[in-house]
Amino acid sequence: MSSPDSIAPVDPAAIARALAPFGSSRMLPPEAYTTAEVFEWEQANFFSRWHCIGRSADIAEAGMQRADRVGDTTVLLARGEDLVLRAFANVCGHRGHEFLPCGGEKTSRAITCPYHLWSYRLDGDLFSAPGYDKESAFDKSEFPLLALPLREWHGWIFLDPSGTAGSLDEHLEGLEDRVRHYSPETLVVGGRQEYVVETNWKCIFENYEECDHCPAIHPELCAVCVHEGGANWEPSRGAWVGGWQELLPHAATMSLDGHSDSLPITGLSDAELRRVDYIAVFPNLLLSLHPDYVLTYRMIPLSAGRTFVECLYLFPVHATEQPTFDPAFAMNFWDITNREDWAALESVYRGLDSGFAKAGPLMADEEVIYRFVTMVARGYSGHPVSALANIPTTNPSETVTT
Repeated sequence: MSSPDSIAPVDPAAIARALAPFGSSRMLPPEAYTTAEVFEWEQANFFSRWHCIGRSADIAEAGMQRADRVGDTTVLLARGEDLVLRAFANVCGHRGHEFLPCGGEKTSRAITCPYHLWSYRLDGDLFSAPGYDKESAFDKSEFPLLALPLREWHGWIFLDPSGTAGSLDEHLEGLEDRVRHYSPETLVVGGRQEYVVETNWKCIFENYEECDHCPAIHPELCAVCVHEGGANWEPSRGAWVGGWQELLPHAATMSLDGHSDSLPITGLSDAELRRVDYIAVFPNLLLSLHPDYVLTYRMIPLSAGRTFVECLYLFPVHATEQPTFDPAFAMNFWDITNREDWAALESVYRGLDSGFAKAGPLMADEEVIYRFVTMVARGYSGHPVSALANIPTTNPSETVTT
């Protein structure tokens, strides 16, 4: 991810301990979670490469435009007449004015700067520059918008603001087979929840991929799934980690009593209809794949100790058309579960920020946490996070490949 000369402001010895073989390694040091210097480095190095910035359905029609926050700046998304979604620097080539403020939206056949009305086609080419149009020496072709790498993948929008992160296919390598059966690009948003959590984004990532805490704080979850069951997916060269849990026999899905007010997603195998997959895509997208809905968490770090989390509930269209459909069965369950997690993670952050915390060890069944920690540590060292390296040759927890 980060270039070889971009090293994080973290003690190299602490990074080396995090990269030690599984069984003898340590977590990242507390300062990796709590200091503004590390947060700023992550914004410039992790969140300036491939990361998720939303759903395609939110900007699906030709002419739709939106300015999204990326780190401490914004980018402009625009859906062209050809229905191709493009990303541009949110900066006019005339005097640098923003086309839209952060969070701003509009629909128009052109991208027009509100300052001096320079206008660009939706593909980024300048076609009108008032005050310059009659000057023969002025060449509009010299002033296109700065295009940024963008890809749509199964209904999610991924952006590489740096333009240097390489292929998204490499970033997501191995993930296609885990996700495609759910056809998430065909699912529709049935519910949305938003949270601001007083913790570091990495704490959320780590918590998401382990359930050792479930018996202590998630009685509702333990009532519908086998929390100690399931397995981790085999590591790949993609920048993601994941695994699955089996539903208890009485439960059709994750809800307070195991019932569903949706319908199964078409095309799932018998095994997929009896489990929930948890996949975390570096650095900010978490996917919970259920038999009847897909829940996503998109994280936007606001500071070292503050993270915005957007939760979307995606359902099959044929389910939402049923008169008995009600997303509350899923939303109520996960709102309770999420708030239990947020309270725990805010306590974790206060502990890490107390001045007394040290980098802790990893238990034998926390191998998937080790994978994430080593991703971050490799990035801190100036190496690609997605490289399949420092993964144990003997794995004390079960892994599966099918």
